[in-house]
Amino acid sequence: MPADLPVTQFAFPGPLRDRLVAAVLDGTKTSTTGLLQDYERDQEPLPVVGARSAVVDSAGRRVAVIEVTEVRVSRLGDVDLAHARDEGEGHETVAAWRAGHEEYWHGADYRGWLRDPGFIVTDDTPAVLKRFRLVEKQ
Repeated sequence: MPADLPVTQFAFPGPLRDRLVAAVLDGTKTSTTGLLQDYERDQEPLPVVGARSAVVDSAGRRVAVIEVTEVRVSRLGDVDLAHARDEGEGHETVAAWRAGHEEYWHGADYRGWLRDPGFIVTDDTPAVLKRFRLVEKQ
């Protein structure tokens, strides 16, 4: 696994990250959603098609390489079922996907990272929808 690749982290270390990484490794997770504000907060450019990164597990080990195949910015209220399903978390409706993501974004870890205990998302919150393919796994 190339050591010079940038790192992709799904969620915070712990059970959720472990489930998401397992879904990447077994091929069921081929999309992910982040909030546009996170890129702006970290002064990080949006992902670009063709970019590769190393997926890390909760222990910080590089366990896979993924390649971005699509990036789009969308309102949360416009996320479609195909994207929600391709996140590999077992959501069969957009409403279930949204509820799971709101639990994360409204949770103590995310709000603590933002330093905003009252943060909430709405239908108009801009999100970065990224599709990727698994290139290599450990």
